Order: sequence, then C-alpha cells, then structure tokens
Amino acid sequence: MPPPAAGPLPPPPPAGPGFGPGYPAPQPFGQRFAPAYAPYQPKKSNTGVIVAIALIGVVALGGGLVAAIALLGGSTRHVADAGYSSTYSSYSDTSTYSSSSYSTTSSSTPSSSRSTGTRSSRTTETRSTAPTQTGPRSVAKLGDNPLFAQANYGLQNVPCSLSRWATDQGSVQRFFQSGIGCLDAMWSKMLSAVNLPFSTPHLSVPASISESSTPCGSGGTSTGVTPFYCPTNNTIYMPMNRIEIETWGNHPGPYLSILAHEYGHHVQALSGISEAYGDKRYDAGADSAAGLELSRRMELQAQCFSGMFLGSASVSGGSVDKNVYNEAWNAQNRGDDYSRNGKRDHGTAKHNIAWWQHGATTNRNQQCNTWNSASGDVS
Repeated sequence: MPPPAAGPLPPPPPAGPGFGPGYPAPQPFGQRFAPAYAPYQPKKSNTGVIVAIALIGVVALGGGLVAAIALLGGSTRHVADAGYSSTYSSYSDTSTYSSSSYSTTSSSTPSSSRSTGTRSSRTTETRSTAPTQTGPRSVAKLGDNPLFAQANYGLQNVPCSLSRWATDQGSVQRFFQSGIGCLDAMWSKMLSAVNLPFSTPHLSVPASISESSTPCGSGGTSTGVTPFYCPTNNTIYMPMNRIEIETWGNHPGPYLSILAHEYGHHVQALSGISEAYGDKRYDAGADSAAGLELSRRMELQAQCFSGMFLGSASVSGGSVDKNVYNEAWNAQNRGDDYSRNGKRDHGTAKHNIAWWQHGATTNRNQQCNTWNSASGDVS
C-alpha cells in the first residue's frame, strides 16, 4: 500500500516557492492500455501493466489538500518509461518508480553511507588559468542535498500553455518543447530558491535513434528501448518510435509524465545528485545489490518529481487540466516486474505507481527524498 496521508503542511515562506493545494480524487481513466515498457538508457529495464488506481480521503488542510492514496488490484498492461543514460565514467541508470509506505525521513540507504565532494574539488588549482566561478553551484550530495533542506518547499503553481498534442512528428516536437517551457518555469524558481544552478535541457525528437547518434548510446535496456535523458549533453531524447503512440494515442497525460520524469533526471544533474550517485554506484559496483538499489532510488525519485510537476500544474488553470492529470495518474504501472532479464534497477510496479502519486499529492521536494527512505520502500 502507498504511504498514509501526510499531516498538515505549512505554506512556504513569502519569498520561497509555492506549492499546490491538492486535487479532488481523479476519476478512472476510461480506456486502458497494454503497452510495452522501455527502460532507461545504458541500462534500463521495464515494461508495464496498468493497475486500477483510486485516490481517496482528500482533506483540506492549511492552504493545501493532503490525499490518502490506495492502490487497487490491476490487470491491464501498460508502459512507456524513459531512462537515464550516461557514459559509465559517471553513471548509467534506468527509470522506474516505487511505492509502498514511504519513509522519507528515515535513513537506511547504502547510498548515504559516505559523503562525496563535488568533482570540481578534485581538479588541480591553477591560479593563472582557472576562472573564478560565480553564482549557484551544484552540490554533489544525495539525501542531504540542498534541494531537500526545506520541508515546505514544493513547485509553484505555474499555469502551463501546452502546444496541442497530435501524433505527427512536428506536433510531438512542439508539444514536448512547450512542456519543457512549463517545467523550466517551475523548476527554475525552485532551484533558485535553494541556491542551485539552472539551465534548460536540450530536446531531441527523432523518428528513431541509433547507438552512435548520442553520447549516451541508444537507450537500450534489458526490457527494450525507451526515451531517456543523457547527462553528457543535457539532452532529453524522445524518439517517435519509443513513446508508445500505438498505446496512448491522443491522450497527452502519459506523454507529459514521461517528459517530466526525464526532466527530473535533468534536475538531479543540475543539483549535483547525479554526480554523487555516479560516484557511489561506481564504488559499489553497478550490478551489485547496493548499486542496483542506488539505481532504484535514482529512478523512483525522478518518478516522484514527475508527479510533483503534474500535480502542481493541474491546479494552475492552464493546459494541464484534470483530464490530463487523470491520464497521467493511471499511466504509471511499470517497473522491474516486467524486466526481461530479472534485473532490479527500477523498482517494482507498485513502487513506481506509489512514488509518482506521492509526489503528485504532496508536492514537496523533501517527500521525494528517496535517498533517506528505507530499503523496503525502494525495492
């Protein structure tokens, strides 16, 4: 089961970022899908199944609504995930989501066992040539990253103006680019508020993609190929043949949630989370039990960030209306349950669903701190 409803959350300080008040329980998405799930770049694994989901117990509290979530048994298969890809000198990951009862304040993570400094501290100082960096800098930390320092910080409710969704390549490109504009508007405010750097990611929407066409390969994984984020060139790749148009058709919610998941990996890169993750996973061994758990934490956090964005945008009066939100809500059943080689680097389907819903209904950075969650919550 997903986590119980959280207690009342105070509003953010006047100068800080805002957050969403919450949402009425979404109505079931009429049509169900049976897509094939694609995992994260260099290493991913996922394929999904749609589970019937119900959101219950919405209670208005202090300017916000807190929802208790219940997962009901499901039957239909569904998927369309994206992944995190990178050259292995830093890290190579995949994407998935995790649920169960979250415990974002406990600390039992192999990834938090030792701290790492920023990579810049390892470079040799040369007074005559090294320029002085000004402005915010990323911090190579995980659970204690500045992104999670304020308990009441969440994404502001910025109205989105999305380009109309259609399944031709030009329309898909415009839709995703407009989605990135909306994600930029929310996350730039957040990162500025916690003194972390910001830049917009690049977007690529090719008809298909090959192993040699990106610095991060083609995004293939144990379950197939999917959209992915490449930190080497800060680019989100959303190939037309991987976004499951045959599954989702003209329902924009699932596509937007995939984009928001990949953008979540961009936020991890900007904040320094990706660097700290890469160091720890390299030390642990990518395919060791500890390394795979780190991968699941990385992916489930991106899932939670995706939920935060859709939840906040859906109460802002823009293009992300309740229909789009409900479509996204019902499109999160994916994960290691559907891996073709048994590798557990994304988290269970149940956890994928629950972490996304947790982000959507709490809209708090700290509630997405998977690095401090118990191992059982990211299994």
